[in-house]
Amino acid sequence: MDAPTLLADFFDGHSARARPVRLWLEHDQLVVHDQTLDTVERRYPVRQVLWPEPTRHGQRQAQLPDGGVVTTPDGVAWDDWVRASTDGRGFATGLAVKWFSSWRHTAVAMVAVILLAAATWRWGVPAAADLIARSVPATVEQSIGDEAMQQLEGFLLKPSKLPEAEQRLWRERFAAMVARQPGISTSYQLHFRDTGRGLGPNAFALPGGHIVVTDELLKLLGDQPDAVLGVLAHELGHVREQHGLRLTMRATLMGALLGFAIGDFSSVLAGAPTVLMHASYSRDFEREADAQAKQLLIDSGRSPRAMLLLFERIGEWRKERALEQKQAAAEPRGVARDVGEAAKAGAGEMLRIAFSSHPADEERMRFFER
Repeated sequence: MDAPTLLADFFDGHSARARPVRLWLEHDQLVVHDQTLDTVERRYPVRQVLWPEPTRHGQRQAQLPDGGVVTTPDGVAWDDWVRASTDGRGFATGLAVKWFSSWRHTAVAMVAVILLAAATWRWGVPAAADLIARSVPATVEQSIGDEAMQQLEGFLLKPSKLPEAEQRLWRERFAAMVARQPGISTSYQLHFRDTGRGLGPNAFALPGGHIVVTDELLKLLGDQPDAVLGVLAHELGHVREQHGLRLTMRATLMGALLGFAIGDFSSVLAGAPTVLMHASYSRDFEREADAQAKQLLIDSGRSPRAMLLLFERIGEWRKERALEQKQAAAEPRGVARDVGEAAKAGAGEMLRIAFSSHPADEERMRFFER
């Protein structure tokens, strides 16, 4: 019985001119018979031929070991010839080709890729970022914190209105408290700043040991020094656990992954300090900082229950602020005033390392009450 044959075009890899050929299989070899020069016949082991992937439409093209190519625009005729020549088995293809030849396998592969991407985003990036943060030199962390502090000083933070003597008193109180914790030494810088009504009663930490306390926080809790020291201890916990740097590294890695996907890395590293002004700490970070604060309060001979007053007064302040905003919204205002108020509100929202980004107050109160 004669082997099934197929008419095709042959390109020898040296000339752009196609030659008409006839193809057939003979003893595990592909025979390419020149139709113009009947005496010319080329033979190639079937295993060394790069066969085309099976598709529904379009031309078929097989690459030969010597650089030549055989092709035909009639995909149906090619597929019929392959089935007839191999008893329906087809030519050996890679695992990827077999998988993507089936829509079911393709769907499974897509789901697997999505799950892998989600797992990388949820667990892989934080783990890698934390590993990098632990390896970052202290000078680099300090540089990131200094840059972030400089940016904040430029548009949000203003010099404190507290007397120097009062600022010095708070520094001495906190230094004495930290010194009571045995075996732990942490470098930090305590900054007192006024934000008008931008951040309200607040405190936050930046990489490199920067701890910022607003005048409004001291005004709100000034008669309860243990509560203020508890807040500072919480921020010191962020410094000790490198939460600011770890947050920056996570955002940088996420930006790098997105940059890899869209092909743009130009702004990944340049905006690292700004990350701290736009993203809040994770709840896990906040719980770690709370644990540090509680332990520091205990080690310094203070009761963690002093923090309960913080939540009580912060809750009252929020209610008063919401009422003021509601009343202000009902008053007619000029365009200039509207823009100014919006700018202040926007500035406050940009720095979300605030009480509103912490775990629920009820959860934190139970933690400190225990």
